[in-house]
Amino acid sequence: MTGGNVKKKLKEIFGTKNFLDSTEDRIAYSYDGTPIFSALPDAIVIPSSVEQISELMITANKEKFNVVPRGSGSGLSGGSIPSENSVVLLMNRWDKVIELDKNNLTAWVEPGVITGKFQSLVESQGLFYPPDPGSSQICTFGGNVAENAGGLRGLKYGVTKNYVLGFEVVLPNGEVMHIGGKNMKDVAGYNLKDVLIGSEGTLGIFTKILLKLIPMPSASKTLLGFYDSISGAAETVSAITAARIMPAMLEFLDNPTIRAVEAFAHLGLDTNTGALLLIEVDGPRAAVEEDAAAIEMICKKSGAKSVRIARDESEGMRLKAARKSAFAALARIRPTTILEDTTVPRSELPTMVDFITQTAKRHDIQIGTFGHAGDGNLHPTGLTDERDHAEIKRTGEAFDEIFRKAVDLGGTITGEHGVGLSKKKFFEELYDSPFIKLMKTTKEMLDPNCVLNPGKIISVSPRCEGALPKSREQIEKFTSKMDNPTEAYF
Repeated sequence: MTGGNVKKKLKEIFGTKNFLDSTEDRIAYSYDGTPIFSALPDAIVIPSSVEQISELMITANKEKFNVVPRGSGSGLSGGSIPSENSVVLLMNRWDKVIELDKNNLTAWVEPGVITGKFQSLVESQGLFYPPDPGSSQICTFGGNVAENAGGLRGLKYGVTKNYVLGFEVVLPNGEVMHIGGKNMKDVAGYNLKDVLIGSEGTLGIFTKILLKLIPMPSASKTLLGFYDSISGAAETVSAITAARIMPAMLEFLDNPTIRAVEAFAHLGLDTNTGALLLIEVDGPRAAVEEDAAAIEMICKKSGAKSVRIARDESEGMRLKAARKSAFAALARIRPTTILEDTTVPRSELPTMVDFITQTAKRHDIQIGTFGHAGDGNLHPTGLTDERDHAEIKRTGEAFDEIFRKAVDLGGTITGEHGVGLSKKKFFEELYDSPFIKLMKTTKEMLDPNCVLNPGKIISVSPRCEGALPKSREQIEKFTSKMDNPTEAYF
C-alpha cells in the first residue's frame, strides 16, 4: 500500500480508531503460530460490518494492495502472515453466537467465536460440536473453516467441513455471497461450499458460519496403553479397526514426547516406554463399557506393557491432558518449536515414525512425534533454535525428507494444518499437475488481481509471487538498522 490517499480512504471506511499503523501494532500482527516466517503489514483494520469488508476489497482491487484475513493467529502453516504491501483484516472481535437453533441442531456464529468457548456453550445445552483442534481454547471459527481444521476426535467424527452447513462470505472482488442453509439435504448446483472451506483465506472472507450440531454422547471412557515400541501401538490401532470399534480418540505419543509431557504435567506416565496410545470411546453407556473392555483386551494382546483406565470423567480429563499438552511440553525444551503435519495410511505408521526417528539422528536434530494414530496423521515436532542458522538448515533438510517420504508412502504433506507458506514448495512439486492447474484457474477466476492473501498455497502470477513475505531474520536485520522502520520498510 503506497501513498497517504489509500490510508485516508481506509480511515474513512473503518474510522480512525479501527485503523492501526503504529510500529507496535504492525509488529504485533507480523507473525502467527508458524515459526521462522514474519512480515510487517502496512496497517491493520478492524471491521464492524460486512459492508466495510466489501468496500475494503473493492478498494484493494482498485489501488492494488493486499488483504490478509486474521483471527487469533494460531495457524501453523503461515496462512495469516502478512504479505508485502498488505493490510491485515482483523476478525477476532466478531465473536457473537448469533443463533442456537435446538430444533434444527444448528448454530449461526461469527468468525471470531473461539471454538472451545462455543463447545462449552453447546455442551451446557446437551449438544455437541465434535471438531476439537489442539488450539481450541484460542482458535476461532473463521480460521477453522479457512484451514478445514481437524483435531483429536477426527477419527470418529470427521473434521470442520463435516459440520459446516453454509456461510456468508465476501469474495475477493467485494461481492457478498451466501451458501447453504439448514437443510440436511441440498444438491442444487456445484458444491462451492467445500471449495471455499480449506482455501486458507485465499478465496473469500467468512463473515457468518452455519454449523451443524449433534446430541451430546451420554457416556465416555478414556484409556492409556503403554508399549515398548511403535510397532505394538500400530498393531493395536489395526486390531481396534478390525474389531469394528470406532473410538472418538486414538492418539499417539513417542518416547521423547512422553518424557516432555511428564516433565511438564506430572501425570505419572511411564517415561521408559517406547510409545503411548490415548484411546477414548463414547456413546451409550452400555456400549462404552463394552468397547472399553474390548479395547483393553486388544491392547494387552498387542503387547501393551500396561493399560491405564480412567475411573471417572475427572481422571479421564487428566489422561487426555497427556496428549493435549504435547505441543506445550515439547515447546519448553528449545527456543524454537516447529510443529509439522503429515499423514500416511494407518498401515504405514510404524514405517513413518521410524523414518522420522532415523532422519532426526542423521541430521543431528531433536524431533518429538505425536498425533492422531487412528487416521494416520502425525505431528513430527522439531525442537531447535532459529538463531542457530546451521541447525535450522539441518532441520529444514530433515523435514524435506519427511514430507517426501510421506508422499512416497501414499500419504500427504498436510492433514490439518494447511499448505500456507511453510509447505508451498512441496505442494506444487509433489502433487499432480492437472490438480494444481485447476486450483490456479480457480484462484485466477475469483481473484484476478491477486489481492486476497496472495502467495499462500499456490502462486498464479508474478504479482502473487512478489507478495511473499520476507523471513523474520530479514525483518530483524532491516529494523535493527533503521531509526524509523515503520516509514522505511515499504
